[in-house]
Amino acid sequence: MQREYPASPVVGIGICLLRRDNGGEVLLARRGKAPAAGTWSLPGGAQELGETAEEAARRELFEETGLVAGEMHLAAAVDSIHRDAQGRLRFHYTIIDFAALAAGGTLRRGDDVAEVRWVPLGAIDDYGLWSEAIRVIGISRRMLLP
Repeated sequence: MQREYPASPVVGIGICLLRRDNGGEVLLARRGKAPAAGTWSLPGGAQELGETAEEAARRELFEETGLVAGEMHLAAAVDSIHRDAQGRLRFHYTIIDFAALAAGGTLRRGDDVAEVRWVPLGAIDDYGLWSEAIRVIGISRRMLLP
């Protein structure tokens, strides 16, 4: 699958993993690769051929963070489209976002990310998140946390 200058959109998967600690926390990952290297986001990545969206979400979550999710809920679908300086389509992801509560594992950084951390829900504005990530966190919070 060609991610850069693709012939068609790539299906991306995002996971809004929450836990109830400290009044509610969300797991964030600092991206290690383009198109958003160095920025904070929800964990996730590309769906692989033959994999269901939920299987991709669980795989990506574990690969990037070492964590396991409980029951997954569809939270949102988001488009991430990036053009180069000449206006050519460089990246196009259609991202399926899931919401879930943490269910186990040991937090660790995977190869695709520079850092992972639990962030109090009241502090997400400090991480320069994309507006769509903030929206998905809000949806997930309403779905899963009292």
